[in-house]
Amino acid sequence: MPITIFNDRDEAGTLLVERLRGTDTEKPIVLAIPRGGIEVGAALARGLGCDLDIVLSRKLRAPHQPELAIGAVAESGAVYLNRFATAMTEAGQAYVEAERKKQLEEIDRRRTMFRAVRPQADVRGRTVILTDDGIATGATMIAALKTVRAAGAKQIIVAVPVGAPDRIDALRPLCDRVECLLEPTDFWAVGQFYRSFEQVSDEQVVELLREYGPPATKSRTGFSLSPK
Repeated sequence: MPITIFNDRDEAGTLLVERLRGTDTEKPIVLAIPRGGIEVGAALARGLGCDLDIVLSRKLRAPHQPELAIGAVAESGAVYLNRFATAMTEAGQAYVEAERKKQLEEIDRRRTMFRAVRPQADVRGRTVILTDDGIATGATMIAALKTVRAAGAKQIIVAVPVGAPDRIDALRPLCDRVECLLEPTDFWAVGQFYRSFEQVSDEQVVELLREYGPPATKSRTGFSLSPK
């Protein structure tokens, strides 16, 4: 029976592993968007024998509707805007700039905490498997994609458990491959496709980054994604 809901993020990541086995890659690394994506990323890293790192991007919230993303900001400060969303809100240039600064402050806080544990990986010439726990508007993923592409990745694979079909389609021209387990037409929120969708803490991110630490401290190189 086809899966229609995941028990948790770990199960979702484990199921994604099977989609990626046999992929032709170059020194692959999993990059997760924290915080929700880190548990999916850890399952991918464990199943594929990859290192795990993060890529920091934050959604830009709509005025009076904090759950609605009008876009996202990358760690570099670059902004991606959903044009359709900004047209539907009161988000003018001054608001977007203020929201950008606020989210960059949060990115800086997370960078200070997470990079103390896991120095940023060099992705130049490598295959990057970019993941999150799901795609709603796609804004943070698009911002992350632009960051990874600018950093010189050779190949970028977006691997996510679930996503809105139109937003998954929007990602395809921006990367080399997309793997998404569920693309339901009745999508309204990522959490509806998980039985357990608890908030992930900063401490959990730190713990997983330690476990799947940098190649300098843990020997996880020389692997492939070939079926075992």
